[in-house]
Amino acid sequence: MISRDRIPGTRRWVVKIGSALLTRDGQGLERAMLAPWVEQMSARRQAGHEIVLVSSGAVAEGMARMGWRRRPKTLHELQAAAAIGQMGLVRAYEDCFQARGLHTAQVLLTRDDLSNRSRYLNARSTLRTLLKLGVIPVINENDTVATDELRFGDNDTLAALVANLIEADLLILLTDQDGLFDQDPRKNPDAKLIPETWVSDPLLDQVAGGSVTGLGTGGMVTKVRAARLAARSGTPTIIAPGRGEQVLSRIGAGESVGTLLIPFQGPQAARKQWLAGHLQARGRLVLDAGAVRALREKGTSLLAVGVKAVQGRFNRGEVVICLDEAGQEIARGLVNYDADEAERIRGRPSSSFESILGYLDDEELIHRDNLVLI
Repeated sequence: MISRDRIPGTRRWVVKIGSALLTRDGQGLERAMLAPWVEQMSARRQAGHEIVLVSSGAVAEGMARMGWRRRPKTLHELQAAAAIGQMGLVRAYEDCFQARGLHTAQVLLTRDDLSNRSRYLNARSTLRTLLKLGVIPVINENDTVATDELRFGDNDTLAALVANLIEADLLILLTDQDGLFDQDPRKNPDAKLIPETWVSDPLLDQVAGGSVTGLGTGGMVTKVRAARLAARSGTPTIIAPGRGEQVLSRIGAGESVGTLLIPFQGPQAARKQWLAGHLQARGRLVLDAGAVRALREKGTSLLAVGVKAVQGRFNRGEVVICLDEAGQEIARGLVNYDADEAERIRGRPSSSFESILGYLDDEELIHRDNLVLI
C-alpha cells in the first residue's frame, strides 16, 4: 500500500495543472505562473525522475487571443479556441523548460487513441521512448478532431488515463483548492481537509463539489473520478494546492500536502486483473516447454522463438491466450504483432525480425508488463 513516506521513492509522475492556476480569470495564460512548477519538475527530471505533464489552459488562451470574454458554448467554437490557444500554451512550456536545459514534446490524444488497442500501444511506446530520452511530454486532448464534444471529458480524466497508459507511480492533480474537504470549505469554515483515504471511500462521493472558477470543465467530482480511473493500474493520486509553496518538491519529499487517494490494489495486481478479466481473447499461441518454463518460473516476456503455432486472427494490441503443447492455458496478454506477422516470426530470434518483416517494433511478442499468468 502506498503511503506518504513511500512517495520519495516513486519515479514516474503524471502532473496535471488546471485552468484556474494558469489563467488570469479567463484572460489568457499567466506565463509567470509557469516558472515555479517548471522549476520543480525540472529539478525532479534532472535528478533522474520521469515527468509527464497534462496541462489545461488552451481554451482560455485561445479566448484571450480572440478577445472572447465568455467560454464558447458550441463544439466548433471550443475546438477553434483550443487550436488557437494550444500554440501559446506549448510555446510557453517549451521556452520555460528549454531555459532549464530540457526538451519538451507535444502529444495530442483522443479517447479513441486510448481505446483502440493498436493505437494504445503506439502511444504507450512513444511516451516511454520520450521519457527514456529525458524529454518532458506535454499532453492535451486533440480537440480539433474530437467528436464527442470537447471531452475526455476533461483533463483530469485524460491525466488518469495517461497514468494507466504509462503505469505511473503517482498522479498529481494540481488545483486552486487545498485538497478534498469533508464539507464545502466555501460554505462551512469548519470544514476539515481529508489528508488521505482509500479511493473507494463512499465519503468522497458526498464531499466532491463542482468547479469553483467556471473556466475549466472539472471540479472535485472529476478529480475523484480520475483518481478511481488511475487506481485501475494501481496508481495513487494526490489532489494538491497548485499555488502552494514548492508544492511538487514537498510532495516528492513525502510531506502531507493535499489529499492522498490510495488505490485498493498494487500496480501489478490491478493491471493483471484488468488483463485477465476485461478483454476478449482474439487468438492463441502454442508455446514450447522452454517458453512455458520461462514464463512460469522466471516471469519473463514471451519471445517469438518459443512459439510453435499461431492460431486465430488478431491485430497488434489485442489479447491472445498462451497455451502449452497439451492445450492448457497458462497465460494471456497483449500481443505486439499481428497474426500474419506472428506466424512469420514464430520460432525465430528477435534479431531476425527486421530481415523477415522489414522492421522491428518490439523484441518481445508479448512484454511481461502486458502478460498475466493463469
